[in-house]
Amino acid sequence: MSDSPLNFAWHWEDTLIAGKMRSLAAASDPDGMLLDACRRQDEGEEGVIDPFWATTWRAASGLDRYLDRVELFGNRVLEVGCGTGHAGIAAILRGAEATLTDGVEDPLNLVRLSLSRLGLKADVRVLRLGEDKTGGEPFPVILGSDVTYLRELWPGLLATADVELAEGGQMLLSDPQRVIGNEFREWIKDKPWEYHEELVTLEDDPEHPIRIMRLMRG
Repeated sequence: MSDSPLNFAWHWEDTLIAGKMRSLAAASDPDGMLLDACRRQDEGEEGVIDPFWATTWRAASGLDRYLDRVELFGNRVLEVGCGTGHAGIAAILRGAEATLTDGVEDPLNLVRLSLSRLGLKADVRVLRLGEDKTGGEPFPVILGSDVTYLRELWPGLLATADVELAEGGQMLLSDPQRVIGNEFREWIKDKPWEYHEELVTLEDDPEHPIRIMRLMRG
């Protein structure tokens, strides 16, 4: 679509968000984008980041569903590693004031398109875990879907939460019960955080529920 700020093919994807089907801007060929990134890395190109954000992961749907249990109306919410923005948009639709962030600009352009189509407003900006700060008041809720898939991300995630999470707030993370998610659960045991875990079942694959990891300062 030539009228967009994106340098890759994209389309509108009907997605169940906050209980209704809504259109999200999504990359049309995420597998091809990943293969291209791997090729460029193999050729020695610097600064190439794997575009895992290009896919709407099931973990975002699980986090969306879990938000029915969270008091969001009138609350400020920060989403980290937002990708297509599914979880953050779900929070906005439940009455939250949201800041949606990712470590690179491309997914944020998708998010801006989706927000415009849905008639929603949010602060959308680059935030690299452990490096950048929003510069505003801390958030009562931080959201992250599929942001624990790399061990290298864990210290930055907690560093960002240390700065951005308000006292008494909670960070809600989701993953499809990957083995590395189990490792994250063990890794965080000796950190100053309380960890609680719940499961959310989705209709598309009830035999593989999504794990919700709820973290609060210890």
